[in-house]
Amino acid sequence: MSQERAIFAGGCFWCMVQPFEDMPGILSVTSGYTGGTTENPTYEEVLSHQTGHTEAVEIIFDNSLVSYADLVDLYWTLTDPTDAFGQFNDRGDNYRPVIYFDNLAQQEIATASKAKLQASALFDKDIVVTIEPSQTFWPAEDYHQGFYKKNPARYASSAKTRHDFLKKQWGDA
Repeated sequence: MSQERAIFAGGCFWCMVQPFEDMPGILSVTSGYTGGTTENPTYEEVLSHQTGHTEAVEIIFDNSLVSYADLVDLYWTLTDPTDAFGQFNDRGDNYRPVIYFDNLAQQEIATASKAKLQASALFDKDIVVTIEPSQTFWPAEDYHQGFYKKNPARYASSAKTRHDFLKKQWGDA
């Protein structure tokens, strides 16, 4: 088994966990914060917009079972890649969409995938997701981990706008 890491930011991390956890070859999905300047930030600090962090998910996967390209493809179906100022009901720089890369291969895959999505004309606006080098990933507090399992009613309520958009955009894909 060969392990690799992927980090994606796409709005509230609660909504990004389950789809990745459901993929074969995924070893773990952790909600957390990255891309900022404060060490080991708290949820409240990130919400203050003073740390520069995004809410993100760190995915550890077996790359003999699932490829980084497969994860990037799934990422596009979980976000509105045309909205640089948040996602759905979640507004602010801490919810901006970012693909973080650990190495040149990941950067090339993400960049090519973004270009392919832009060329597809699936969206009538530019694809604005940034592709940035990974930084320290700080796991979020325990109550954020596996939120969809711990609080299914609240998760469903907070995810409704996202799900409605994604269904309209992507259908049942």
